[in-house]
Amino acid sequence: MERTERTPLLVKPSTLAPHIFYDGQPTRGASRVSSSVGERRFAKLRRLGANPVYFYVTKKVRNVKETLAKTLSVQSPRDTAITAVRAIPAVLLGCLLNVLDAVSYGMIIFPSTGVFSGLGPMGVSMFFLTTIISQLVYSGGSSFAGANGSMMIEVVPFFHIMANSIADQIGEKNEREILATTLVAYAFSSILTGLAFLLLGVLKLGVIVGFFPRHILVGCIGGVGVFLIVTGFTVSLRLDDGSFSEAPGETIRYMFKDMHSISLWLVPLTLAVLLRVITSRWHHQLIFPIYFIIIPLVFYIVVLAARLDLGDLRRAGWLFDVGVGSEVAWYQFYSYLDFGKVYFAPLWKTLPTQFALLFFNILHPPLNVPALSVSLNEDVDTNKELVAHGFSNLFAGLAGTVPNYLVYINTLLFYRVGGNNRIGGFMLALATFGLLIMGTQPIAYLPVMVVGALIFVLGIDLVKEALWDTRHRTSTTEYLTILSIMVTMTVWDFVVGVLLGIVVCCFFFVVQSSQRRSIRVIQTGDTAMSSVRRPSLQREYIREVSKQTTIIKLQGFLFFGTIAQVEEAIRDLIEAPSWKHNPIRYLVVDLSLVPGVDMSSAECFVRFQRLLYDKGISLVFCGIEAESPVGKALRSVDLLGAQGVELFSTLNDAMEWTENEYLRTWYNSQKPTATAYTIPNNKLHDTEISSLARTPRNIQLRDAATKTLAYAEHNKHDFFEEPFVTLSKIFSTFGDLSYSELYPLKSYLERLVLAPGHSLWRQGEPPDGLYIVESGVLRATYDFAERTQNMEETMFPGTLAGELSGLSETPRNATVVVERQAVLWKLSSENLRRLKKEEPGLAAAFTDLVLKSAKVDYDILLGALASRQ
Repeated sequence: MERTERTPLLVKPSTLAPHIFYDGQPTRGASRVSSSVGERRFAKLRRLGANPVYFYVTKKVRNVKETLAKTLSVQSPRDTAITAVRAIPAVLLGCLLNVLDAVSYGMIIFPSTGVFSGLGPMGVSMFFLTTIISQLVYSGGSSFAGANGSMMIEVVPFFHIMANSIADQIGEKNEREILATTLVAYAFSSILTGLAFLLLGVLKLGVIVGFFPRHILVGCIGGVGVFLIVTGFTVSLRLDDGSFSEAPGETIRYMFKDMHSISLWLVPLTLAVLLRVITSRWHHQLIFPIYFIIIPLVFYIVVLAARLDLGDLRRAGWLFDVGVGSEVAWYQFYSYLDFGKVYFAPLWKTLPTQFALLFFNILHPPLNVPALSVSLNEDVDTNKELVAHGFSNLFAGLAGTVPNYLVYINTLLFYRVGGNNRIGGFMLALATFGLLIMGTQPIAYLPVMVVGALIFVLGIDLVKEALWDTRHRTSTTEYLTILSIMVTMTVWDFVVGVLLGIVVCCFFFVVQSSQRRSIRVIQTGDTAMSSVRRPSLQREYIREVSKQTTIIKLQGFLFFGTIAQVEEAIRDLIEAPSWKHNPIRYLVVDLSLVPGVDMSSAECFVRFQRLLYDKGISLVFCGIEAESPVGKALRSVDLLGAQGVELFSTLNDAMEWTENEYLRTWYNSQKPTATAYTIPNNKLHDTEISSLARTPRNIQLRDAATKTLAYAEHNKHDFFEEPFVTLSKIFSTFGDLSYSELYPLKSYLERLVLAPGHSLWRQGEPPDGLYIVESGVLRATYDFAERTQNMEETMFPGTLAGELSGLSETPRNATVVVERQAVLWKLSSENLRRLKKEEPGLAAAFTDLVLKSAKVDYDILLGALASRQ
C-alpha cells in the first residue's frame, strides 16, 4: 500500500506488516523477515507464547514508527517544509484553543476547597499532558489527518465527586494521602475508559453504542451545563465548590452583597451572553478565539490607563492568585503520585462514580466521529477511531493524567484554517508541549473574567442544547426525562442523575411499548386459505367451514406490557356475543413477526390454552420452530406438549392442517369407507364426529358439507373411467359436464406414472403442456427475488398443474416435483394445438373450464402470499 502523509499510522492489521507467524512459519503470502532485528523480534514473540495482547500493542507501536518514517519520506524536504509552513495558522489557532480550554477547564479539574485549593495550575498541567498524548495518537492513528485531541471536559463533575469522596473518607489532615489517592483515581478513570474504547473498537461495537438513547445523553449534557454555570459563579466569586449546594441562601446573598460582588460575576456572564448574541448574527469560526483575545487586551488597557496595581486586583479577585514568584514545574503533580500513600478502600468506593463516568465517556466518540465525518466529507471507520481513543486514554492513564477524546469543534476549525494534514497535527502536539514546559506562571496574569466567561459560554450552550434545541424535536416523555436528569444532577448527584435517566428511560419505554399494537391483524380462515390445490368441491366446503378458524398475527416483542392486548382479544373471541355470531374451532397464532417472549407472556399463553381447551378449541402456533427463542420460551412452560396445542413452521402449513382436519371430521362422520387426504387424528374433536348436529360449530360444518360435499355425493356424473372421474372433480362446480362431449379428449391425453422425486419441470423452462392429477401429490416451489422466502404449493388429486403456462405457452413460473407416487394425464403442447385444430368446440369448452379453475387456484395462491405479510 502506497503511503502518503495522510495515511493513518494505526492501520488495520490486514493492511500493514504481514509478518504473522504460526508455529514458527509465515502465513501464505507473507514476506519473510530478512533482517536479524526482525528475526529477534519474532523470536521474542514466540518465547512469550504469542500473547495476543502483547502482539496487538507492539504491532501498533511498530506501525506508528514505521509509518511515521515513511510519511516523512514520501515527501521531499522542500515539500515537507512547505506543508509545515502552511499549517502554521492552524497550529496557532489550535494552541489558542488549547490555552483557552486549559485555563477554563484545566483550572477546575480539582475542587477549589480543602486540600485541593490552589491546585488549579496542576490541573492545567494535567490538561496539557493528556492533550499532547491524544494529539500524538490521533495524528498518527486517526482517519482524520488533522484530528485534534483534548481532555474530556464533561467529566469534571465526576472528578469532583471522586475527589470529595476520597477526602471525606481519608480525612483532611492526610493531605498527601488524599492527593495520591485522587490522582490514582483520575488515572484509573483514563485506563478504564481506554480499555472500554479498545474493547468496543476491537469487537466492532461502535455503531451499536451510537444507538444508545440520545435523550439520556442530552440530559447528562444539560446537567453538565448547569454544573458549569454554577462553576462559573464560584470561579468568578472565588467561592468554595459546595457553596450553592450547602448554603444556597447565604451564597445568593453574597452574590448581591455589594457592587463589587455583583461585578465579579456579572461581567463574565455579560461577556458570555454578548458572545452568543454576536455569534447568533455572524457565524465565522474565528469569532470565538478572537473574542477571547480581545478581552484580556482590553482589560490590561484599562489597567494601564487607570494605573491600577496588579496585587490589589489579585486580592480583589480580578486576577488568579497562583503564588506569584513561586514557579511551579509542570511535572510537580508526579511528586504527589506516591503509591505508598494510596488508600485503596476509598479508591474502591469510587467505582460507582467511575462507571458512571465511563458510561458518559463512551457515548461521545460514536456520536462525534460520524458527525465529523459528515462535516469533513470523509469516510471513516468508527470502530477504528474507537481503537485510537482506546490507546490515547490508556497512554494517558499510564502517564497519570485524565481522559481525552477527539474534539469535534477544534478539529473542524483546524481543518478550515488549513490543518488538514498529519504534519500540522504533530506540530500542534509539539507547540502544546512548549506551552506545558512554560509552566503555569502566566496564569497569574490571566483575568478571572476570561475563564469565567469561557465556563459560562460552554454551560449556557450545553443547557441550551438540552432544553431549548430539543423542545420541538423530542416527545413529551423524552423531554421530561431530560429535565429530570438535569434536576437530579443539580440537586443531588451526577451518578444518581445518570442512573435516574436510565431508569426513567426504561420506564417510559415500557409504557410506550405497552401502548403499541401487538396484534397486527385478526382474520378468519376463509380469507387466508392454504396454498394447497384441492378438488373444487372440497375447496368450496373448506371456504365455508374455515370461518371457524381465526388467525391472530402478533408482532413485536411480547412482554408483560403487551400481552394484555392479546388476552383481551382472545376473550372477546370466545365470549358472547362474538361466540354466538361466529363460534371458532381453531385459533391460529402467527408468531413469525415476534422476536421474543418473556416469562409473563409465556405463562399467559398457558392460561389461554386452558381457557381454549375448555371451549373445545385447538390452539395452533405457527411461524416459529421448537428450537427458536420463542419456541424455547413456550416450551419452558410446557405449553407445546399440552393437549389441544399444535406447532407449525409457517402459517400455510398451519392452515393446511386445519383444512385437513375439517375434511377428516366430515368424512369420518360419513361412511367408514370414505377416504380423504388427511393427517393423523386430532383427539380434541373425535367426540364431535358422531354428533355433528349438537353444537353451533357442528351445525355450520354440516350445513357447509350439505351444500358442497354431500350434494356432490347425490349428484355424481356418469363417469366411471379415468381421466373423466378426475375431470369431474376438477370442473364440477363450474357447470354440467357431458361424458359424450368430453370423451374425444382422451385420445389427446397421455397417462404417466411417476415416482417420488421426479421433476416435472423447473422454473423458467419452456412449457411442454398441462397435467391432470389423478392420484399422488405434487409440490410446486415458487422462487421469488433474493432475500424473499420461497412459496410452496401442494397439488392433490383432482387438480390441474401447469395449466396457465401450458395454455399461454410462457415459461414456467415454478418448479414442480412429485412428492408421492403420482398418476398424471398429460395434454402436451403439440396435442393441445392439434385439439384446437381438430376439435375446436371441445378445445374452447375445455380451455374455458381450465381458465375458471386456474382463476380460483391463483386467487387462493395470492391470498396465501398476502397472508405472509
